[in-house]
Amino acid sequence: MSIPEWFKPGAWGFIVGGIAVSIIGFSWGGWMTGGGADLMAKNRAEAQVTAALLPVCLEMSRVDPNRAAKLETIKKTSVYSRYSAVMDTGWATMPGESKPNRQLASACVDGLDL
Repeated sequence: MSIPEWFKPGAWGFIVGGIAVSIIGFSWGGWMTGGGADLMAKNRAEAQVTAALLPVCLEMSRVDPNRAAKLETIKKTSVYSRYSAVMDTGWATMPGESKPNRQLASACVDGLDL
């Protein structure tokens, strides 16, 4: 059995073309793996949940009898650790939860307009 003369360049073209299409597709074509899609969906879902819960955090801060003292404490902390101070106030802990939500605390700091 004889292999045609055109087979070797055709095979190399097939291999190099497949690699090129994969590189272009994943880097510029918008392709992604299942893990990347799951991560993007998780991040979007967390952002939507945080946006939905932000009014609850702001309302909890508004009706807190010790609001003024807690706001002063938050203002005195550094900008980078203000979300921790909001978590300490309890405003970022949703009813029925035992621990505060870090993303909600960060959004709440932005919503408090300090």
